[in-house]
Amino acid sequence: MDPYLLNGVDLGDGVIIIVKAILALVVTLVATMFMVWFERKVVSRLQNRIGPNTAGPFGILQTLMDGLKLFFKEDNIPEKADPFVFRLAPYLSLIPAFLTFALIPIGGDFSDGKNGAVTIFGRETFMQVADPPVGILFFLAMSSLGIYGIMLAGWSSGSKYPLLGSVRASAQAISYEAALGLALASVILVTGGLSMNSIVQAQAGAGFGGVIPNWNIIVTGFIPFAVFLIAGTAELNRPPFDLVEAEQELVGGFHTEYSGIRFGLFFVAEFMNTVTMAAIIVTLFFGGPAGPAFLGGTLGWFTGMFWFIAKLLVFLFVFVWFRASLPRFRYDQLMGLGWKVLIPLSLGWLLVLAGIRVARNGDLGIADTPFADTMIVISVAFVILIVGASVLRGALTNARRDRLIAAGFDPKEVA
Repeated sequence: MDPYLLNGVDLGDGVIIIVKAILALVVTLVATMFMVWFERKVVSRLQNRIGPNTAGPFGILQTLMDGLKLFFKEDNIPEKADPFVFRLAPYLSLIPAFLTFALIPIGGDFSDGKNGAVTIFGRETFMQVADPPVGILFFLAMSSLGIYGIMLAGWSSGSKYPLLGSVRASAQAISYEAALGLALASVILVTGGLSMNSIVQAQAGAGFGGVIPNWNIIVTGFIPFAVFLIAGTAELNRPPFDLVEAEQELVGGFHTEYSGIRFGLFFVAEFMNTVTMAAIIVTLFFGGPAGPAFLGGTLGWFTGMFWFIAKLLVFLFVFVWFRASLPRFRYDQLMGLGWKVLIPLSLGWLLVLAGIRVARNGDLGIADTPFADTMIVISVAFVILIVGASVLRGALTNARRDRLIAAGFDPKEVA
């Protein structure tokens, strides 16, 4: 819990809460503007193009110009739309992104067992708007709430094409949310906490050999991170999973009927969600503001902010790199990857981590030592993984063969 809440809340604490919320809103909006410019410049460089270079130095004001253009464009509401829901939907996509970012610790000194608290106006507080004891569950709740904005935007437009786009986008987000939750369960298992600050503290100590960081990407065995990264990209509707807004679609997806500033809100929400998801990945798997233990907190509380921004920029680049490099999935490939690969893989890996944890604590009792029990669990898990992957591959191959035969293909050619 945030230190200033331990002895009750007075007027000064309320002021700190308001100031932190305003600063978080400003940071997210500025980061969103930067992300739009950053994506355009990086994609243009990766694809050997120029990119924005006119509005401001290096085109840095291009995003501001685009926002002003959308703000002054005519705002139309379709004749058959539900006016109230049509106006509400963009905010249901935008607000969850900000509320999720409010959970992220963006700075603080976590070296030598410190909890990252800083002193502001004589009061100790964390460099995050709020640190609820169930922060990860709150993140999942906000992720689910964002789906309502997508679904209601398509439904309230009064047109079948946005409705179809919203159904596809919602099915995609819901499908990958299961894998996202299982990857989070692995993090909860190894850190033993649900709050974001406690997860950062668990990763702040020295890891193997005192040099390798104690980050969750290493502790959980990389698989949960890979699953979370792929599922998070799909949840954001970003390439290569941006099917509902792709060029081959009949229309532009669930926000086809939106124009002006309401379309701008969806645009801002998409990029704000990208920044938020990158911040979540940094916090859960790469220690957040906690830097390498052997470097310590050389710059005090600013050390954490430096490490957080550096890690965040890396993953923002990764998202842009995905967009510039990977071919777009077909919809059946998208759903197949989520249900047939990511969910079984993340669930199986969670069970393996649970087994290893039980064995290392000496509660398994198969062999004489916890180390031997751990090796037994890993060996059995490896065998089960190979057998399960083979069975799943065979089932998918047979299902594909049956579909082709039902479509009229020659069974000999299919075989």
